Formats: sequence, C-alpha cells, structure tokens
Amino acid sequence: MSKIYTIKDSILEHRLFINRIVIAFIVILALTAGLIVRLVYLQIVGHEHYATLAKENSIKIKPLVPVRGMIFDRNGKVLAENTPSYNLEIIPEQAEDLKNTLIRLQQLLAISDEKIEQFQKQRRREKSFASIPLIIGMTDEEIAKFAVARPFFPGVDIQVQLVRHYPYAELASHVIGYVGRINENELKSLPEAEYRGSSHVGKIGIEGSYETELHGKTGYAEIETNAQARAVNTVKTNEPTPGSNLFLTLDIDLQKTAYDALDIYNGAVVAIEVKTGGVLTFVSRPGFDPNPFVVGISNKAYQALQNSENQPLYNRAMRGLYPPGSTIKPFIALAGLEYGATTFAHRMYCPGYYQLPGVAHRYRDWKKWGHGSVNMNDAITQSCDVYFYSLALTLGIDNLQKFLQQFGFGEKSGIDLQGEKTGLLPSKEWKRKQRNQGWYPGETLITGIGQGYFQVSPLQLARATATLANKGEIVTPHLVKTIASADAIVAGPENHQGRIELNPDNLENIFNAMINVVHSASGTAKAVGHSLNFHMAGKTGTAQVFNIKQDAKYNENQIDFKLRDHALFIAFAPAEDPLIAVAVIAENGGHGGSVAAPIASKVIKQYLKTHAVRNP
Repeated sequence: MSKIYTIKDSILEHRLFINRIVIAFIVILALTAGLIVRLVYLQIVGHEHYATLAKENSIKIKPLVPVRGMIFDRNGKVLAENTPSYNLEIIPEQAEDLKNTLIRLQQLLAISDEKIEQFQKQRRREKSFASIPLIIGMTDEEIAKFAVARPFFPGVDIQVQLVRHYPYAELASHVIGYVGRINENELKSLPEAEYRGSSHVGKIGIEGSYETELHGKTGYAEIETNAQARAVNTVKTNEPTPGSNLFLTLDIDLQKTAYDALDIYNGAVVAIEVKTGGVLTFVSRPGFDPNPFVVGISNKAYQALQNSENQPLYNRAMRGLYPPGSTIKPFIALAGLEYGATTFAHRMYCPGYYQLPGVAHRYRDWKKWGHGSVNMNDAITQSCDVYFYSLALTLGIDNLQKFLQQFGFGEKSGIDLQGEKTGLLPSKEWKRKQRNQGWYPGETLITGIGQGYFQVSPLQLARATATLANKGEIVTPHLVKTIASADAIVAGPENHQGRIELNPDNLENIFNAMINVVHSASGTAKAVGHSLNFHMAGKTGTAQVFNIKQDAKYNENQIDFKLRDHALFIAFAPAEDPLIAVAVIAENGGHGGSVAAPIASKVIKQYLKTHAVRNP
C-alpha cells in the first residue's frame, strides 16, 4: 500500500491566517463602536426617558381610598355611618397551598361557597401579593375561632376596615339605599382614577343619587418597591379628600311614626313641607335591612327578598302606581271652578248612580241609595261620585288632563332620587298612541273619580297636595338640605318650579270643603277630626284592586285580603296656614277614612307639635 504525502503551501496558509485576523479585528471594532454608540445614547440621548422608566419600576402608586361621607336626618341623627369591621384577608402568594387553605378555612368558619367564589373572582383581578378579603364583618365567634388557629394559616390574617352601617335598617331602606360591591358593569363606567382601590359604590336611594359627593376624592401614596415589587418605603403621600356629609330634610322620628302607623298594611306615606318642598317622611312598607348588601348578601337571602309576596325591595313611595280614587276630587272641583264649568253653590241630585244620555249602563256611586241634593261642598265632604261623574263630563278629558298636569300628575316630581316613575294621566292622545283606540265618554266619567287608566305614585300625590296647600306655588320635593364638605357647606337642590295662577276665592272654597271632610258631621274622615286641636284639610279615597260587575255587590269580609280596595288619604295642616302636606296609601286597607286618615293624622300631629316646640 503506497503512502500519500500532502504538500503544504505556507504562503497561502499565512495569507489565510492574516485575513481571518483582519476580519476578526473588523468585527470586534464594529461591535465596540456599536457598544460605544449605545452607551452614548443611554447615558446622554435617552437618559431622561430611561431614568423615568427606572423610577416607575421602583416607585408604585398606591391609591388611598377616602372615608365615605355620613348621612344625617334634619335633627342630626345618623342614618348612614362608617363602622370598624374585622375582615379575614388572604395574601395568595404567602399561602403555602391556597386551595387547601381555602378548604380548611371553609371547614373552620363555615364559609359559604358564594364567598369562596367571590374571593376567587377578586383574586384573579389582583396581584398575587395583594391582600384580598374572604370574609367582611367577622363575628366575635369567627374571630375567636381563627385566633386559635392563626399559626396554621400563613398568609391569612384579620384586618380592620371601615364599612357602611345603617342603624335604622328597614325603617329608611328605600330612601337612604345602600352601598354594595362594585360589579363589572360599574367598573367600566366609574372614573378609574377616582375609584382605584375602592370596593363599594352607592346602589340606590341617597347613596346612589349622591355617590359623587359621598365618595370623596381618592388620594395616593408613592411607594418605593424592590425588584419583587414589594413595598420598601413610602416616598410621598397625597391624602384623600373625605366624602361630604349630607344633612337631609327627613325626620327619622316622624318616619318611624309613619312606618309603625301603617301597621299590618303594605303601603307608603310621603310627607312634604309645604313651603320648602323638603321631604319629611318617605315611607315604603315593608322595607328591608340594607346592611347585608354591604358585606355581600347570600343568594338564598336575596332570593327570599325577591320572591316575597310583600315585595320588600319595591319602593312603593315613588315607584308604586295606584289609582288616586276620590283623593283627586278636590282637584277636579277646582278645575270646574277655574274653567267656569260650575259654581260652588250649584246643586244637582244624586240618586246613587249616573247614566250617560241614551246609555243603559249605570255608573254607580259608593253610596248605593245616593246622596240626594248636593252642591260642591257636599260632594267633596261626602265624596259623591255622581257629582264628579257629571262635572268630569262637563269639563271633558282635554280640560281635565290640561289642568291636572299643572299639579304634576303624569310627570316625575324631580325628587333627588333615581328611578321615579311618571304615573299615568290619561288623555285622548295617550290612548290613540298606546292603544290605537278612540276615547269614550265613559272613560272621562271614571277619570273624574280617579279610576280607570289614571295612576299616581304616593310621591306625586303628596307633591300635588303640597302645591294645592301652597295655593299654586310649585315646589320640588327634595331630600338633601345641605352638603357639608371639608371646605364649605352648600344648599341642596333647587326646589321652586313656578306657579299655577288660581283664583283665591276658588281656593278658599276648596279648602273649606276639605276641612269639612275632617271636621263636619257628614265628612268621610270625621273619625279623626275630634282628636285634633287644629284644622286639618283632607280628602279620603278608595282605589279598586279589581273591577266589580254591574250588578255585583262588594263585601270586603267575603273576599281575599289582597283583593280588598286600597285606602288613600291626602291632607294638609294647619288649614289656615299650611306647613305640612301628607299622602297615605294603605294597600288593601279598604276605607280611606278609617285606615289611611288616622295614619296621616298621627304624622301631622307629631310634626306640628315638634314644630311648635322649635318655633314658639
């Protein structure tokens, strides 16, 4: 086998070696130049930018949640306050086994699955080192149980936080409202800067309507953090601005009197100061305890409220709609006088029914044997339906609608609460648009006694009564009297809306007739008149829950309680110089004179007694 020899070219190898050195030198030179350029950029050109980024990496902005403003009644009694709450909170990254930790805590403290689910939802939105509440408002028993087991739960601890508390519970639930956890939809609409760190927001009532004022302005703290984003030092603090305190026109003692006076009846009582529009009572019974909503009401408890046949979550005072019944008659009578359709002295005969010309149908009076010969005073005092059937037909639905609208029927009152309903003041145009039907004379008749399509809320009825008592001066019902911030005290919303021009003589006649409702021997509310040492002007009313056939008889003792007529009453006092106007509806109460009138009487007597003490 022959041996192979390789001939080396030393010159070629030397040249190749030199070329490699040159290339390596050029590469090194280029890299060095690039490094120098980059260093120059970082140190000189981009210094400010990267210094800012470095600071942002080391300084974190922590929101400082403001203390929510308190709510007081007109006498300084606390209606909504902030109380210390002991909360069980978990820092997920410090818990050795979060899943197992939750299981053991659930067994130890009997925590519901709902609360575990709420915790998990919030945990997914927060950093792993953030402290997340599992239980808000621990009981003494829960605190004691956890204190014993605390060493076995790393990353879990009890923290103190201020939470909303409503000392009067269901008594003022529909007017004060409540705060609750911010939900996903609210998170999108609320100002991000102002609500960073906030967990609760006003939902309904004053809490919802005055959320901006009550919430205050969020502050912040600049926190120096390490590479793991944990707090090391507080660099700067901008303190939050506490929410404003609200002082209401509401009198919580009067509220309790009205609430208790309704007794077994569901319903509403709204009382208004005639000259200012300040709401004195805003009762919707039954109410509900708003405190569980603050900490997170269980689904079972919420469903129980939702499904209750008494509807405790339903705000009857401004969302409940009822036929006004005979409480509308003073307004119809005034319309007749103002439009010249009748006179106060004009008399007509009431046989117990009314018939349209050429029509066999009889529109019945509540008094089946009739009232005999009556004038306007008699018709209001005794609540004669036949008189008002006739007057309504004479006026016509167009005039009725035009006149009643001036008193706020069929419109929102403008109260400083959200969710008010407009009610329904029927007209030809309304029926044509809504039902594509013409208007019939019989519908004008029943509108004249507050039945048919006509629907009002107790708030609307109280406002109309206050306007009547105020001799046409229109005031807007409002609840907030003053807003007290750290800087100033400002008045609540504007309350004057205008004036209805009314003949003083006509007003005097209507007032006298309404006084007779309460103080004369034939008045439908005479039962309360004997206990009063002042003149109260009022009008009873009854609203049918279901229609009665032409020849059928109504016997409330033989029908289900829920099918009985609603009892209504409107009043103002003192009649000579009115200070307070009240509207009452007692659902299924039957008679305005025997059920609703005593409720209004209690409210008015207490208010005037208190007013006299303060203004001797």
